[in-house]
Amino acid sequence: MERFFRLKELGTNVRTEIMAGLTTFMTMAYILAVNPMILTPAGLSWEGVFLATALAAGIFTIAMGLFVNFPVALAPGMGLNAYFASVVIASQATGKPISASMALTAVFISGIIFIILTVTQVRQMLITAVPDSLKHAITVGIGLFIAIIGLKNSGLMTIVVDSFTDIPQKSFAAVSGPETVIVLGSFHNAEVIFTIVAIALIAILMVLRVPGAILFGILGTTVLAIATGHVNVSEALEGKTWVPNFGELNVWHFDFAGVFEVGLITVILTFTFVELFDTFGTLVGTANRAGVMKDPEKGKKKVGKAMFVDAIGVSGGAVLGTSTVTAYVESSAGIAQGGRSGLTAVTTGICFLLAVFLSPLVALVPGSATAAALIIVGVLMMQSVKEIDFSDMVYAIPAFLTLALMPFTYSIANGISFGIVSYVLLAAVSNLFGKGKYKIHWLMWILAILILGRYIFLGGE
Repeated sequence: MERFFRLKELGTNVRTEIMAGLTTFMTMAYILAVNPMILTPAGLSWEGVFLATALAAGIFTIAMGLFVNFPVALAPGMGLNAYFASVVIASQATGKPISASMALTAVFISGIIFIILTVTQVRQMLITAVPDSLKHAITVGIGLFIAIIGLKNSGLMTIVVDSFTDIPQKSFAAVSGPETVIVLGSFHNAEVIFTIVAIALIAILMVLRVPGAILFGILGTTVLAIATGHVNVSEALEGKTWVPNFGELNVWHFDFAGVFEVGLITVILTFTFVELFDTFGTLVGTANRAGVMKDPEKGKKKVGKAMFVDAIGVSGGAVLGTSTVTAYVESSAGIAQGGRSGLTAVTTGICFLLAVFLSPLVALVPGSATAAALIIVGVLMMQSVKEIDFSDMVYAIPAFLTLALMPFTYSIANGISFGIVSYVLLAAVSNLFGKGKYKIHWLMWILAILILGRYIFLGGE
């Protein structure tokens, strides 16, 4: 095992890798419950989506570990699953409703596009094309993005809205009012209290340099939550079964004729565009954190292989019956725990496969425990901010837009998009009218044009 995963060469060991893999799984396990909740209204069964989520995450995460030797896990992506559901639900009000099978077909086609882009090395060129300042900003931005997920899910962060008009529940609206602010959550909320306790527990263990601090913090918080009644065991296990019904899986649930009849080209392009930058940001950010990019050439090859597995995962997940499968930013939790090899990913993948049979146990872990882990990971990923040259505005402004827009627009793709466009603009202006000699890779020009086109014609979708 040590020889296959090159553990000594990577400065790690079996125990560390397994602990890191378990940590990554614990911070990602929420997707097993959240994904079915999001996709069920789109016409897919809860059990079918749950099984597809666990199987897709398990199979393609193990593939990442075995074929790339990279400590990154994959699962159906948040945001893209919501877009998937919104496309289907919103279409019901039109004359040409879109079925879940059509949406799954769109995801499958976007995966084929990714495979082509990866094989032709287009995706890999991004690693060379993007300036180092933006790469580090992506790492920091993802850290903030992870932290805000934890803050939001825990209730530590909430939004106070005082609007002139009523806002329908579960809707998106441009709020115009005297006060719309992000505030601290209520300390009367038990979830908030347990999150603070979990943060303190993990932080103390990390300060004391206890191996597996994040994992033990999650487990400790879970035990405390059960002991104090915060987690009701009977309620958490209600409706959960130890024996999965694989007959519920929506395997190859496609409708190619329907896709072209309804015209889902825009949907396919949106899936492709968002996944392109989400995956790039996640892989570069986690690669930097894992030290993979210390050797640029080897790092580029490894990330390229990871992109290929990710591309196959997109189409493979659709075949199993779930929305876009992508590399997960929560992988940083395992990397922060010391994970450096594919053994971390294999461990995480096995946990997802076991979750098919052990879903009742997964249901016992409170959201406050995983939320705290994500917040702590945000702290760790902030370390890359010192590598950004904020004294040079050509680098500073794009870097700031990148790391600020990721959490505040709740999109990795938005942050990267604004960073690329602003860098191309400022570097070009400096080269033409100033004394700057900034390198602008030809691919950056193409990306900037595509990004502008995307926001002009597709808006914020």
